[in-house]
Amino acid sequence: MTIGSPGSRPTRNERREDARSKAKEHRIAQQKKDKRNRWLLQGGIAVAVIAVIAVVALSISGSVKPAGPGPANMASDGIVLGIGMKAQPTDALAEGAAAVPSVATPGVIDIRIYQDYLCPYCRDFDVTNSTQIQKLVESGAATVEVHPIALLTSRSAGTKYSLRAAGAAACVANYSPDDFWAVNQAFFTQQPAEGTAGLDNASIKDLIQAAGATNTTAINSCIDAGTFEKWAQTATDRSLTGPLPGTQVANVTGTPTVLVNGVQYTESLTDPALFNAFVLRVAAAGIPTATPTPTPAP
Repeated sequence: MTIGSPGSRPTRNERREDARSKAKEHRIAQQKKDKRNRWLLQGGIAVAVIAVIAVVALSISGSVKPAGPGPANMASDGIVLGIGMKAQPTDALAEGAAAVPSVATPGVIDIRIYQDYLCPYCRDFDVTNSTQIQKLVESGAATVEVHPIALLTSRSAGTKYSLRAAGAAACVANYSPDDFWAVNQAFFTQQPAEGTAGLDNASIKDLIQAAGATNTTAINSCIDAGTFEKWAQTATDRSLTGPLPGTQVANVTGTPTVLVNGVQYTESLTDPALFNAFVLRVAAAGIPTATPTPTPAP
């Protein structure tokens, strides 16, 4: 048997060094692989987080309606009607702007009504007194300023009828202001019972058309888009926080809130003689016609 020459087979030390070298190469390769995997994992998490943020942002932006401008002819949050039940024109409130108190005409009785179209007491007052109020206004002896507000939004089986009705009334004020009084009466004539779903938008549009409003194409689009619902909520909030412009009344605490020359009517809602006597008494007492109250900055 021939024995190989020295160096033809690795020595024990050489085999040990070779094993160490291979182990080192394996560790380095594994470290690179681990580092690459960590980078991919972190990158994937970052992409997922960005995607989630984007989805949430889109969801929020889609669900929150901007405040938007108010309706034309309601800069005071109410619409002022004069002779012939014609509206006194005003510019629309800019987005985020405070309401601009209306200026009453000296010597003319100033009647202001804060009302909710679902409120049965508001209907009682309207049915009892709308005819004599209309006669006073058409004769030039008075103006009436109507403030549709939404105190009973939660009392229509989830349909938010009060808010939708107030927003629809604002659509009429914006697009067919001289027909507002007729539409206002129709809302009370067809008032749904509190606690029911109320009228849907299609029924509200039919009500407005039947009342004789013009420009119904624009009004209907306004109602369908809920254009002035955010404004209606803002106007409601302003009436609840007060002060009510031109009066000593701090704020609305219930509906209807009826003011004559800045004095609140607190007597019967179903006795026209009592309201007529109150109007005459306030006018005869020489109580100054309501004047604007400085409005806080928004």
